Amino acid sequence: MLGNGAAPRSVSRAAALREAAVSEEMGVAARAVEAAAADETADLGPFFGLPSRVQDLLRRLRGIDTLYDWQHACLNLDCVRQRRNLIFSLPTSGGKTLVAEILLLREILRRRRDGLFILPYVSLVQEKVRGLAALGLELDFLVEEYAGSRGRFPPLRRRGRRSLYVATIEKAHSLVEALLEAGRLQELGLLVVDELHMLGDGSRGALIETTLAKVQYVSKSTQIIGMSATLGNIGDLQVFLRAEHFSSDFRPVELKEFVKLGDSVYQVDPTEESGLSFSRQLSFKYSSSMQKADPDHVVALVTEVVPSHSCLVFCPTKKNCENVAQMICSYLKEEFLQHRREEKAELLRQLRAGGQGWVCPVLRRTVPFGLAYHHSGLTSEERRLVEEAYSAGVLCLLACTSTLAAGVNLPARRVILRSPYVASEFLKRTQYKQMVGRAGRAGIDSVGESILILQDRDRDKVKTLLCAPVENCYSQLMHGDGKGLLSLILSLIGLKVSLLRVQRGMVSLHHSSSTSLLYLTPPLPHSSTSLSGAFRCCQVYQRCIQVLSSVPGSVDVSHSAVLYGDLSRGLDGLLLSSYLHLLYLVTPYELLAQCRPDWMVYLRQVTSLSPAEQRMFAAVGIPESFVPRKAAGQTVKKSVPVQPVLRMYLALVLLALLKDPDLVAVSDRFQLSRGFVQTLLSSAAAFCSCVLRFAQELEEFWPFRTLLSELTRRLSYCVKAELIPLMEVAGVLESRARQLYSAGYTSLTHLANADPAHLCRSLTHLYRKQAEQMVASAKMLLSEKAAALQEEVDNLLSPPSDLPPPPPPL
Repeated sequence: MLGNGAAPRSVSRAAALREAAVSEEMGVAARAVEAAAADETADLGPFFGLPSRVQDLLRRLRGIDTLYDWQHACLNLDCVRQRRNLIFSLPTSGGKTLVAEILLLREILRRRRDGLFILPYVSLVQEKVRGLAALGLELDFLVEEYAGSRGRFPPLRRRGRRSLYVATIEKAHSLVEALLEAGRLQELGLLVVDELHMLGDGSRGALIETTLAKVQYVSKSTQIIGMSATLGNIGDLQVFLRAEHFSSDFRPVELKEFVKLGDSVYQVDPTEESGLSFSRQLSFKYSSSMQKADPDHVVALVTEVVPSHSCLVFCPTKKNCENVAQMICSYLKEEFLQHRREEKAELLRQLRAGGQGWVCPVLRRTVPFGLAYHHSGLTSEERRLVEEAYSAGVLCLLACTSTLAAGVNLPARRVILRSPYVASEFLKRTQYKQMVGRAGRAGIDSVGESILILQDRDRDKVKTLLCAPVENCYSQLMHGDGKGLLSLILSLIGLKVSLLRVQRGMVSLHHSSSTSLLYLTPPLPHSSTSLSGAFRCCQVYQRCIQVLSSVPGSVDVSHSAVLYGDLSRGLDGLLLSSYLHLLYLVTPYELLAQCRPDWMVYLRQVTSLSPAEQRMFAAVGIPESFVPRKAAGQTVKKSVPVQPVLRMYLALVLLALLKDPDLVAVSDRFQLSRGFVQTLLSSAAAFCSCVLRFAQELEEFWPFRTLLSELTRRLSYCVKAELIPLMEVAGVLESRARQLYSAGYTSLTHLANADPAHLCRSLTHLYRKQAEQMVASAKMLLSEKAAALQEEVDNLLSPPSDLPPPPPPL
């Protein structure tokens, strides 16, 4: 009995797993500390612990000779040397990204661990991939794009080379999930989040918070760097990330802020009681008809700087962008037409080629004057051409929406805010600072100016806007009735990375939330869901946790049950006579709110379908008479769910694109904007890859794996098969791929071995820097493909780890 009493109690499997995980974590941390200590003694060069070759490359590839004083100070901080978490904030264009890149290079080259760079938009990811490809080739590391449908989950385990993953917020979340699931998060040495203030931005903020919370909870050796131009409650963010804070007011180009009221211009002056001091009177002479067309004197403000300098005019709506651009053209002199005339004519030819012979009538009118508009209604190809022309000075003015301020790096000598509103919402301080921050081009201008056009009724609001601190950044885990928190809890359960067990009560759930920003900041004032309410919601989901928690966070938790049901029904009657049924399954849920079907168009598309395709409507719960009755304006007596109706309409748009990838023709046929149709296509490609992962994790959905793999490829490019290899290169769109193919560059290998100078001569409207980045990106893609094949060869030739031992000698 005494012996039995002294014997250890049986330990549960879960407890044993937890103990093993803790031991492994401690072992990894100890090895990391030893490696870091060894690295500290290694003399790799004088450039912030990096070889001097890195400094030479930055000089040759980027034209960077010296760093700013604040960059020196930041890179020499004790917390940076000791790899503690850091948040740094500076005004726009202050040079934050270069500091992040140097830290990532140090992690990859010195510590031999992977890096993750999170950016908010696909365009920024592609721009960064192009910009880093040359560095990766020279310094022998891989730059991998995780945006849209791009990215491998989990990433290949590299033996000899490290990787820098450049990802959107959504793809970064999926990447971290995949590394967690594979037990490989320790490979990630440094995670950098650009635009950290987006923690307070709805569902995307919830994804950032969830990603950072998991990394902190699981991997104590992964360093986190956050950076932003605008941060409010920095103390809460520091506690959440366990980070130190560095800030500076440095700006390479001085910014002067002005407000225009009537025909008077006032400079923003915090020392004045009103916050403004009189600067000057506008002297531009207006006729009565011109005064009526332009009561806010936009033409007067614009013509003070263009065409010799650049100008951005931020407008509250997309339609207003187009109207303002056309209105300004009406009052510009003939000399504007002569300025860089041939290059503007070439831009129009490129726009026509990209639109397969069609050019937007507004651009056709404004481009000859050096003006254009920029908003989500443009296609990716149109946006690329407009942005390149503006950067090169061919276009001197863009009328744009607020998304340009955060989406692309297009500075200007003067920034004009057409109104203190975004749509019907009054500007937030963060939005205002982002927009005016685009004023001033480093290395070109000595000063930048912003002018906010103000109506007398908004005077008091604008005073608050100009003087108020930046808004606090609240947790978004409660956004959408607590979906973010629920997703975090379920994924933690499924990944088995915590002590969470819902049936054991709410204490462990509160423990999980304490690792998040939600624990530190109160829910938003308009949030209808309390923290305890979210936990009760989690209890309701216990019945489906077994299914949901086994699936990576590639699909929004609120959509998982619907998708599971759709896929399950598809197993019973999947229609494969065309792509329509599969397209219906991968139509993004989040775009349904923007869908307003034209019922006559809907009816025409339905009647043009084959009988087999028409049977799809009944399969998803849409009665045969529903669309004809709606088109005829008749009342539909039987209640029909809205979601399948809208999804089927968008699926028909996608089907039309697969049959004929003429985006302009499809947009006209369905009475949708070109930009929306292209967003639908890219979102469907991204969601298709998510649904593919969903199917790969659940054995019952095995039939979908091959089907969705091919469909992802079709949706990602939606062009002729011969152009697909060229379009794998970051930023190469259809018209550029057609140009390359016509010039004889028919494969990735051709492009990787091209001479940039020869490319510029062979292709129209291509600048030397763009050609060099294109070639470097192609070389990086080839290098990545070759590395993947080599890994496969090595794995095939390596003896398996579970090889049975040889029998003992006789």
